[in-house]
Amino acid sequence: MTAPITQDVLTIPRKLPEGGKTNLVGLTRDGLRAALIAAGTPEKQAKMRLGQVWQWVYHWGVRDFALMTNLAKDYRALLAENFVIEIPEVVTRQISEDGTRKYLVRIAGGHEVEVVYIPETDRGTLCISSQVGCTLTCSFCHTGTQKLVRNLTAAEIVGQVMLARDDLDEWPVPGALKEEVRLISNVVLMGMGEPLYNFENVRDAMNIVMDGEGIALGRRRITLSTSGVVPEIARTATEIGCQLAVSFHATTDEVRDVLVPINKRWNIATLLEALKAYPGLSNSERITFEYVMLDGVNDTKEDAYRLVKLLEGIPAKVNLIPFNEWPGAPYKRSSGNRIHTFADIIYKAGYASPIRTPRGEDIMAACGQLKSATERERKSKARIEAEAGLS
Repeated sequence: MTAPITQDVLTIPRKLPEGGKTNLVGLTRDGLRAALIAAGTPEKQAKMRLGQVWQWVYHWGVRDFALMTNLAKDYRALLAENFVIEIPEVVTRQISEDGTRKYLVRIAGGHEVEVVYIPETDRGTLCISSQVGCTLTCSFCHTGTQKLVRNLTAAEIVGQVMLARDDLDEWPVPGALKEEVRLISNVVLMGMGEPLYNFENVRDAMNIVMDGEGIALGRRRITLSTSGVVPEIARTATEIGCQLAVSFHATTDEVRDVLVPINKRWNIATLLEALKAYPGLSNSERITFEYVMLDGVNDTKEDAYRLVKLLEGIPAKVNLIPFNEWPGAPYKRSSGNRIHTFADIIYKAGYASPIRTPRGEDIMAACGQLKSATERERKSKARIEAEAGLS
């Protein structure tokens, strides 16, 4: 097994600062079982208690131990004495004209990340974050202009799914008829941060989300997007097994070195070699290649034909993303004609090439636009002071 990629980022302890109680959210099944035993649950009862507590937290969405009615009162008191059930705090919620919802979410330490819910006719997709800020500095991405602060914990990652279910009132009600239509039918790790630079926490959170006795989203309903952290791709296949998307965006190393600087560490050839094995290891149907369309940078017919050549031997589809402009962005969106010509070349070569419809642009919630409000405000104040000669 490849050693995990590590970074010099702050790690948040399991114990909460007030009262020393352990947050049950984010614990794996093994971790929760161990925590229950440590708090006084007899080992012979641990398996049963684990299943009961797990369902209350992740299937019913209950946060108050007193409401866990199939547990004895003294056991509920034991749980309340030792544990809490806490998720990140929603600071603001914005709703776009197209129905997209963007949440500004506060986590431990006062840091903030953004979460986006995108409703569509046949699905509802929740885009979640894995880090505060980002370390990759992709030149077309607004999120990448925010310095990396720290990795999110498993609790903070799965908590984003839970808070969105709260807001959408999606938790089932005991005794009510089963609702087959799910508002959050898909989860994508395409928000702030590089998920594979926070592998263990992302893995644990996604395994919680996929657990059949809780939130119960199938692995084909979860897509992890990476810029190409090659050593962790095989681990993603075997330890998570979700769908994989790759922020590709260029067909030559020269261009990708600028757009996606991680390419200088693992170039296109190295990345593609790792991707060829992924569908077989994870039992995934295909890999999604994300390709943002930048005017005059990566949108020529020659780029399209090179991309087709690079994809040979990889079950793939190509998501073409019209560039979502942000204040100060160094690029412009490709014209509609260029995007459609590019898509047609890919499609005729035998690959699906949908053109993503930008969503939530009016609230800066579209792909590549995420950046916490406090960080934007801080940057704006710094710019104003600089222009006024005050800094």
